[in-house]
Amino acid sequence: MKRIACSIALALAACVAPTVAAAAAAPPVAFEQAAAAASNPAAYPANYAELTALFADWRQFLEPVTRDFKPDYSPAAMAAKQAELPKYVARLHAIDTSGWPKGALIDYKLVQAEMNGLDFDFRVLMPWARDPSFYQAVFSDWSDVPAREGPNAQPVINLYDFKYPLSAADDKKLTAMLAAVPANLQAAKLNLKDGNAKGLWEFGDRAFKEQSATLESLAAGKLVMRTLDGEVPANMQGASSRLKAAIRKAKAATDEFAAWVAAEAPKKNGPTGVGKENYNWFAKNVQLIPYDWDAQVLLMQRELDRNLSSLRLEELRNRDVPPIREITDPAAYDKMAQEKAAYLFDFMVKAGFVDDKPELRAALMAQAGVYTPPEQRNFFTFMTALDPLPLQSHSTHWIDLARMKYEPNASPIRRVPSLFNIHDTRSEGFATAMEEVLMQVGLYDNVPHGRELVWIAAANRAARGLASLYVQSNEWDLDRAGKFQGDWTPRHWSDAKGQLVGFEQLLYARQPGYGPSYIVGKMQLDHLIARVQFDDDQAGRPFVMGDLMKRVWNAGVIPVALIEAELTDEPVTVTK
Repeated sequence: MKRIACSIALALAACVAPTVAAAAAAPPVAFEQAAAAASNPAAYPANYAELTALFADWRQFLEPVTRDFKPDYSPAAMAAKQAELPKYVARLHAIDTSGWPKGALIDYKLVQAEMNGLDFDFRVLMPWARDPSFYQAVFSDWSDVPAREGPNAQPVINLYDFKYPLSAADDKKLTAMLAAVPANLQAAKLNLKDGNAKGLWEFGDRAFKEQSATLESLAAGKLVMRTLDGEVPANMQGASSRLKAAIRKAKAATDEFAAWVAAEAPKKNGPTGVGKENYNWFAKNVQLIPYDWDAQVLLMQRELDRNLSSLRLEELRNRDVPPIREITDPAAYDKMAQEKAAYLFDFMVKAGFVDDKPELRAALMAQAGVYTPPEQRNFFTFMTALDPLPLQSHSTHWIDLARMKYEPNASPIRRVPSLFNIHDTRSEGFATAMEEVLMQVGLYDNVPHGRELVWIAAANRAARGLASLYVQSNEWDLDRAGKFQGDWTPRHWSDAKGQLVGFEQLLYARQPGYGPSYIVGKMQLDHLIARVQFDDDQAGRPFVMGDLMKRVWNAGVIPVALIEAELTDEPVTVTK
């Protein structure tokens, strides 16, 4: 099938127009067998091993030169690494992909996208030289996506990787890692000395205030970490004096670095965004999405309009329905949230969106949510105070993570998280899509006002994505982006000056494409459903949503265009 060009005009329709050419009819069994063969590494040509060997070498190459947990991101080190990149690209191009099945070609394109990502970092993004937040190193919470959002210096200190109370070996390792923080932040100052991206500096101290608070809580034995298994306390009982000293010194260095960033920020006057041309290159060659900056602006605006109008129509529809009564007792709320999460998982199983497996159920139940007092609420907890279901639907993220842990993909390339945030439209987009998809198949039939919350969440994501595009084109600064996000989020739930909005807009400035990915990926799922049901119609097969979703999950957390190619007759073209 020839792909319909996603021009600006077609962007308004999200490129979902059906192909004119009908798919050839195929018996369901043969169709499923062909799809399985296309993504079975055991059946790939022998020289597929060249790709997996290259991938292993590539991932090792990506690691910075490191000694005693001190990475070298100096100009000389990065110039040396940049000089080596063409050798890996040449090795990739030298692989003969003639006769390769789609699954193998998709793996090739994933490796190519990562190489494009590093090329983009060297030419444009240069986070080690432009972005103070790149040097945030200490994290207490799992990210809900396969690889942490945005660029980060390696190695990071994921406190949740340790088991508490700490063993002697873990105590020693964590001590060594934290002991490197002061030196790493001193080196960061040298690496950043010519950085001039105004917005990244104006908001750049926030990450280190967060890191300081994390270290303070860790030292006090009060840190609670968010993990795949739910909330886990970092019990510091028996911690060595050396570790306690390392925590204190790391915190002091973090506070000093935050103050330095804040003092340097007023001197910065350079562009924050990468500009439209660079943004378009990244979208096409790294994210592997068919929409350029102009198309994404139209898509974000269309979704913002649709979500706001749908909200007001929903409110009108529910005008005679008693409002949701907020639960103010923490214990009662927590019990309700657990019951809602169980209901959600059962609903998804019955509708065919997920298999009823204990590890998947546990992953969702662990993110059910807890009561948040009114004075501590942000956009998300204003919403969950009324009904946790919309955010729990988005928390299907954690089912993805559980699959990656317990059901690793057969492909060694898809088995590990893609880097350079290549995962964003699939991971964030599908989690966002689940909110509306599950609503449309009946999740809120007994909670009509819950539908309003889904439209509010979608409007917020469209507003923040649209704002982030104007930051990347250097037409808006981060303050204006935050104000737009706050103004266009219904019910005044989004505080433009709050920590959450600042975190979001800073992330989307640091990582091109991430802000719109929630909406872009959702639209790509819409298109995928439309495309597969069309093919089924033309082939005389029944369309079964559960079968489609199984194939989507089995494809892995990869760009949606590659999933579509694997599931349909869409060709996979390798360019060298």
